[in-house]
Amino acid sequence: MTTVLQFDQATTALVGRAVDALAGRRVAVLTGAGVSTDSGIPDYRGKGAPTRTPMTAQQFLDSDAARRRYWVGSHLGWKAFAAADPNPGHEALAALERGGVATGVITQNVDGLHLRAGSRRVVELHGTMRRVFCTHCGQVFDRRDLAARVESDNPWIAVPDNVELGPDGDVLPASSDGFVVPTCSVCDGMLKPDVVFFGEYIPVDKFAEAEQLVRGSDALLVAGSSLVVNSGVRLVERARRARMPIVIVNRGQTRADKKATVKIDAGTSEVLQALTAALAT
Repeated sequence: MTTVLQFDQATTALVGRAVDALAGRRVAVLTGAGVSTDSGIPDYRGKGAPTRTPMTAQQFLDSDAARRRYWVGSHLGWKAFAAADPNPGHEALAALERGGVATGVITQNVDGLHLRAGSRRVVELHGTMRRVFCTHCGQVFDRRDLAARVESDNPWIAVPDNVELGPDGDVLPASSDGFVVPTCSVCDGMLKPDVVFFGEYIPVDKFAEAEQLVRGSDALLVAGSSLVVNSGVRLVERARRARMPIVIVNRGQTRADKKATVKIDAGTSEVLQALTAALAT
């Protein structure tokens, strides 16, 4: 096996074992926040990750003040979040699909970078920041259009060029006083980003789509996820029960390390490029 990048001896051996485990098989891919760190979006739990106090769905729905605070922080971070570009890891997975190896990508990320990199079958388990919907009438809005409306309604708000971005594309605001919260332009109802908040369940049909992708594959590749979220663990368990090879690429431990055929503790961009170079030929 040849790789496009240089690793230490131990990692090179593990990459070789991963290629052997995946070769000749249809591979479902599950990704987490660690895949997007090379695009400038921090992860949740990795080394150096910022301390998070995520807003729950109940807080967002029940409190005017909480919604105001959320929308200020989300708007301040949107510019940087939307400007992030796919990195070589995203591009490698898209190439793996084009090469007929990957059956698709199941992602826990809400940044849309897999689609922008060219992956065609993408199951966004936790939704996407690209859309906002009305909780009353169901009308869907493009986030870019909403951002323009927020700035029109709040001309005083300054979006800095350099911000400390959170994993969900938000920034902790200094103050939300006086901020006009956007509402539905159709019915004046409450708007919510099309993402799964803490305290919410993944839609049943979305998880079923992810399960179908795994069932239609012969192996599972997990990249950039510590698998703390139960949905990821459940998909790994589906693969284990089907006796599929499971390859995990993640810096640090995951909840499924003992279930892995091969576990590679290294950067996702580098390893995914190496795997794609070896498999998509």
